[in-house]
Amino acid sequence: MLVVLKSNYEELSREAARIVANSIRQNPEVRLGLATGSTTIGVYRELVRLHRDEALNFSRVVTFNLDEYLGISPEHPQSFRHFMTEHFFSHVNLQPRNIHIPDGTISGDYEKYCAGYEAEIQSAGGIDLQILGIGRNGHIGFNEPTSSFASKTRLKVLSKATVEDNRKFFGAGEKMPRLAITMGIGTILSTRRVLMLATGAAKAGAVAKAIEGPLTASVTASALQLHPDAIAIVDEEAAAELKQKDYYRDVMEMTALFTPGKLS
Repeated sequence: MLVVLKSNYEELSREAARIVANSIRQNPEVRLGLATGSTTIGVYRELVRLHRDEALNFSRVVTFNLDEYLGISPEHPQSFRHFMTEHFFSHVNLQPRNIHIPDGTISGDYEKYCAGYEAEIQSAGGIDLQILGIGRNGHIGFNEPTSSFASKTRLKVLSKATVEDNRKFFGAGEKMPRLAITMGIGTILSTRRVLMLATGAAKAGAVAKAIEGPLTASVTASALQLHPDAIAIVDEEAAAELKQKDYYRDVMEMTALFTPGKLS
């Protein structure tokens, strides 16, 4: 996994957006895998700026979101559909027919629905560039600890740690969803390139385990060590527990010197 160290959240966001924008310029029909959460807000903000100020064109881009809570409507302020609309979709020229997000309102036939979402990804040609965050317990998507590295899109029970982390986004007395539809680790590993983003001291332990720890289902982000083109972009706080920070900086300098455009 290539590790890119940035000083702060703003630099991290600009670097991730630059990679996404270059992918769109190289292939206007690129298939993007999208994530939600506070870490991605800066990336979407910068992509919106590039669309507005530099005419970055999303009209032929196809998107697939990683996950969605089960049991809340798309209009719910904490649904991931609402998040994407607020921070990204409503500000760029993506075509509605090219936007795919798991449906959190389904009831019954979950396996059939999830298999259908997986099939949509495959029929589109697979995902070219997948954006990921990382949870405090090292999960990616809603692939909680003990998830299989071969898993595909499915219904997943949220861990206690994830529920505790996300409960603050829901109103007092409002029921927090305990289930979600999520792409599987196998789905993520089948993408052509992965960007894992991490910011803040609270993610430092998870980042160190994912990048430098052993492959383990207890830290599902560690599966990205198996991916042939995975990039972790982390700020200084999130990188605090990495033991090889100087090495990662040296690798970045050598990559920039000898392989221009490697991160484009």
